[in-house]
Amino acid sequence: MRLVHEPKSGAPTTLAADVETADGWMRKLRGLMFRRSLPASYALAFRFDAVKARDVHMLFVFVPLDVVWVADGVVQRVERLPPWRGYAREACDLIVELPAGAAADVEPGDAVELES
Repeated sequence: MRLVHEPKSGAPTTLAADVETADGWMRKLRGLMFRRSLPASYALAFRFDAVKARDVHMLFVFVPLDVVWVADGVVQRVERLPPWRGYAREACDLIVELPAGAAADVEPGDAVELES
């Protein structure tokens, strides 16, 4: 699975070629906690059935992350969160966590899609 970014203007690009999905409540709860590093083209995707406010915390996460909140395929928020103390919340049905810097060109209003 890969994560594709389609900016409002410009050509689509692949944000991550190695996307893991957090299926099940325990996997969603753990997220990227306790990982010391992430491969450059990696992402962890959290899919949900409906759009509602969802938060991301960085407790026990040892590396900075770019986090993208997506609702119905449209980016709502992009935030770089620092290890241990970062926290953010936004309405979405998809959250994607990437290595810091990977989502530097992603902006609210852009499209982001998981492709098989």
